[in-house]
Amino acid sequence: MTPLSRPSRLAVLWASFLALVFDGVELGLMPLASLSVSKSLLGEAYTPTLGGDWFARFTAALMLGAAVGGVALGHLGDRLGRTRAMGVSVLFYSVFAALGAWVQTQEQMLALRFLVGLGVGGVWPNGMALVSECWPKASKPLVSGVMGAGLNAGILLLSQLARLKPITPDSWQWIFHLAGVPALLGLLVLGLLPESPQWLAARSAARKPQPPLRELFRPGLIRLTVAAIAVSAIPMVGAWAASKWMIPWADKLAGAANADYKAATQGWWAVGATLGSFFGAQLASWLGRRRSYLLMSLGSTALTVSMFQLTAPLEAGFHGVVFAQGFVATLFFGWLALYLPEIFPTHVRATGSGLAYNFGRFATAAGVLAAGFLFSALGGDYPRVGAICAFIYALGLLAIWLVREPTTERPIPRMARV
Repeated sequence: MTPLSRPSRLAVLWASFLALVFDGVELGLMPLASLSVSKSLLGEAYTPTLGGDWFARFTAALMLGAAVGGVALGHLGDRLGRTRAMGVSVLFYSVFAALGAWVQTQEQMLALRFLVGLGVGGVWPNGMALVSECWPKASKPLVSGVMGAGLNAGILLLSQLARLKPITPDSWQWIFHLAGVPALLGLLVLGLLPESPQWLAARSAARKPQPPLRELFRPGLIRLTVAAIAVSAIPMVGAWAASKWMIPWADKLAGAANADYKAATQGWWAVGATLGSFFGAQLASWLGRRRSYLLMSLGSTALTVSMFQLTAPLEAGFHGVVFAQGFVATLFFGWLALYLPEIFPTHVRATGSGLAYNFGRFATAAGVLAAGFLFSALGGDYPRVGAICAFIYALGLLAIWLVREPTTERPIPRMARV
C-alpha cells in the first residue's frame, strides 16, 4: 500500500472539512429559517404553536433523511470508494437545498428536507473514514478535532450571513439559493480527489465480498456496534430534541423588530460548538473515552436545563449560557469523530461509522416529533419543552458503560477480513 503524498493528504483533509462545513450550513438552515418560511407559506393560517410544530416536522424529516443517507451512502463508500460517495452526498444536499427556494407549500419543503438529509447523512461517515485512513495515527486526535469542528463552523458561518442579511417572511429564498453553491465542491471531489489507499488495498485483498451491514452484527463486532449506536444516539437526540428549541424561542421573543437576534443566538451557540467539537477529541485522548463522555453527559444536562429555566432570550446572560451549552454539548461530536473510526476495521469503517452515527438520527426523528407533540400539548411553551428534553443527555451516564476503553494492554480489536 503506497501512502498519499502530503499535498494529497492536505487536499483530502480540506475537501472533507469543507464538505462538513457545508453540511453544517444545511443543518443550521431551518432552525433559522423555519418560522419565516412557515409564516410566508401558511399566510393567515399561521400561529406561533403551528410554527413550532412545523419546525419539529422539518427537523424530523431532515434527521430521517440523514439516517437513511448515512447508512446507505456509508455502505456505498465501502463498496465504491470514499470519494465517490462523499461527492454524491455533497451534490444531494446542495441541489435539493437550492430547490427549496421555489417551494409553494409546506409539504413540498418537507419532502425536500428529507432529500437534503440523504446527503447530510452521507458526508460524515465517508469524510471521516477517508481522513482517518489518509492521515498517520499520531495526527488523529488533532485531525479528528478539526473534522468534528467542521459541522459547527458551517452553522457559525450561516449565522453570520443571516446577521448581515436577516431571514424574514418576506426575504428567505436567498438562503436556499446560497445553500446550492457547494454543488461545485461535490463535482471537484468526484473528479479530482484521490481515493483512500487503505480502501484500495482492502478492496484488492478481498477474496469474497460479504455484505458489510451483516458483518457489523457478527460475534466479533456486534458488541462494538451496539455500543457505538448508543453513545452516538444520545447527543444527537439531545441536540435536536432539546437544544435547538432555543432558536425559534429567540425568534418568537425577539420578533420582527429584532430580526437578527435569532442569528446572533445561533452564532453564540455555534462559536461554543465549534470549539467544543474540536476539543472533544482532545478531551477523549487526555481523559479517556469513558471519563470524558461521563463528564460531557453531566455538563450537557445541567447547562441545557439552565439555558431554558434560569435565563431567556433578550436577557443579559442568555447568550453566555448559550455559548457554554454549545461548547459542552458538542464535545460529544469531537469525541465521536475520534472513537467511531478507530473501532471498525477498514472494509466496514464507513458503513459502521455511518450506521452508528446515523442510527441516532432515526431516534432523533422520533424524538423531535415527540418533542413537537409535547410542544403543542404545553401550548407552545419553549422553556418547558427544552428543559424536559434536556434529560436525554443524562442517559449518557448509563450508555457509557457499554464503551470499551482502548489501552496498550487491551486495544480495541480490529477484525481481519475473512
